[in-house]
Amino acid sequence: MAELKKGARITGPDRNTLAVEVREQYENGHSIRELAQQHGRSYGFIHRLLSENEVSLRGRGGATRGRKKTS
Repeated sequence: MAELKKGARITGPDRNTLAVEVREQYENGHSIRELAQQHGRSYGFIHRLLSENEVSLRGRGGATRGRKKTS
């Protein structure tokens, strides 16, 4: 893919090409943050791009807050 300037509006075929590339990388285990850094875009942009292309997003992982067990 052609190098895109940071903050430049991406539309049309360039956006479609980027969406396919990002989708494949995300489905192969890359995080949204990794993809944002790699492509020089924001977290929100990558998240929106994936959502627009109906990608099933993974959960955040890590510890969840719940009720503490009482003995």
